[in-house]
Amino acid sequence: MTRSGNNRGKPARAWQRMLSGRRLDLLDPTPMDIEIADIAHGLAFVARWNGQTSGDWPYSVAEHSLLVEHIFARQNPGIAARWRLAALLHDAPEYVIGDMISPVKAAIGPDYAELDQRLTAAIHLRFGLPAALPVAIKKAIKAADTVSAWAEAVQIAGFTRDEADRLFGRPPHGLVPDLSIRLRPPVQVRADYTARHQQLLAEIDA
Repeated sequence: MTRSGNNRGKPARAWQRMLSGRRLDLLDPTPMDIEIADIAHGLAFVARWNGQTSGDWPYSVAEHSLLVEHIFARQNPGIAARWRLAALLHDAPEYVIGDMISPVKAAIGPDYAELDQRLTAAIHLRFGLPAALPVAIKKAIKAADTVSAWAEAVQIAGFTRDEADRLFGRPPHGLVPDLSIRLRPPVQVRADYTARHQQLLAEIDA
């Protein structure tokens, strides 16, 4: 967020103009200002781990989200498409507020969490999900997110397995060996994220 100007007394500008032409008010977001093209584009250019990963491309939040949805589906066979969509969108607010590592979130405090919650609710409503997910679904998505974080930490972020085990917990046996972290150009990840979103919406509507 940037300020509208240097004049004293003027309120800070709290909206961001998206490439779609939408103006998203970060303090009071509405579903009508949410577009999947903006989400996919933004997440494909937001780097996980503050960019401190190996390889020639940053590991994007969009790529991470695709992996989390994959893990979530594997850990919950037969789960409804709407909840797989929720897993894909679990970090969607970061297309405007960025990806902050946990220590930074802790330093900022509850303000970050409140902003994230408002954006999450608007995004969910835009795509037919409940503003707040059922507790069991939220926990299951978090479990998949943690497995993804473990794999990312070990494969591209320079952590040892022991360090990752301490920070994220050891993943379920047999799940990690075939989880490959991919580093790809943003244009490819953006296209795959958008396509997966469309596939899940079509499955929900079928």
